[in-house]
Amino acid sequence: MKKTSTRLADGRELIYYDLADDTVRDAVDRRPLDATVTTSEIRRDALLGDSVAVASHRQGRTYHPPADECPLCPSEGDRLSEIPDSSYDVVVFENRFPSLAGDSGRCEVVCFTSDHHASFAGLSERQARLVLDAWTDRTSELSHLPSVEQVFCFENRGAEIGVTLQHPHGQIYAYPFTTPRTALMLRQVAAHKEATGGENLFDAVLERERAGERIVLEGEHWVAFVPYAAHWPYEVHLYPRRRVPDLLGLDEAARTEFPQVYLELLKRFDRIFGEGEPPTPYIAAWHQAPFGALEEFDGVTRDDFALHLELFTIRRTTGKLKFLAGSESGMNVFINDVPPERAAERLREVASS
Repeated sequence: MKKTSTRLADGRELIYYDLADDTVRDAVDRRPLDATVTTSEIRRDALLGDSVAVASHRQGRTYHPPADECPLCPSEGDRLSEIPDSSYDVVVFENRFPSLAGDSGRCEVVCFTSDHHASFAGLSERQARLVLDAWTDRTSELSHLPSVEQVFCFENRGAEIGVTLQHPHGQIYAYPFTTPRTALMLRQVAAHKEATGGENLFDAVLERERAGERIVLEGEHWVAFVPYAAHWPYEVHLYPRRRVPDLLGLDEAARTEFPQVYLELLKRFDRIFGEGEPPTPYIAAWHQAPFGALEEFDGVTRDDFALHLELFTIRRTTGKLKFLAGSESGMNVFINDVPPERAAERLREVASS
């Protein structure tokens, strides 16, 4: 992997990640951009104890542009985009309309390929590995920013999810706090550790799932399963067999196998609703240990956390979506229409031939 860092016309950082070591990246952003102005503010909810990012500048962000005006495609001739060069393998750049900025953290866009009509599932194993390397590098770099406590790499796919740019891409949020979902996990880990005399909760969950009926697929270094209490109609958790706290902890063997397992999972997601159906909308979310202090979690360290990816769709059957209605949105109590055992069975049925 070759990494080349440059600056866009308004001062934002852009980084090329290339497969070939001899690739030269010297294209200049020729757009007459003014400096980016953000109004991101973190507000603490006194009743719930969580945080809300207020970012009014995002009202003016790019919204469903036509393909020939996509800001994530390479620049070509007089059509200038966020990527100055005429081609790329993987690109990461600071979001022009960030939810988090300055002392409130940082937001980045990750473009998986220059092909506007591609998808992550259609990448080669080499390309998918390059994305993994980019995620890992950004996690490392962002973790050193003084305002950052947790790094979250994710992909939203599909208009049903709320995606406003159809080019295959994901995002990275660098939060100035430990997110509520991660805090819940850490509290459960702490309680389980105390109750069992030191057993790790993530290890116990993985062991239980491997002995059950909800395994979707297993590799030498990765395990994918539908969790016992899945919140979403089709939800798969992907764990490395060797527990590590973040992407930086993966060894070379796990990194090499990841593209094989993950690309297969994504292809199965596109098959679960039958041939001829639109691509399955999904969210793919990496869960990593926070980089900040964990004193509030009663004896839990970063090494007690288990890196894993959660992949899920809001489509519950052909032509029908799972909406977050009263119980989910009002009380955060999920109601799942698809038994996890049936979801796992279906995901095994649609394996590649």
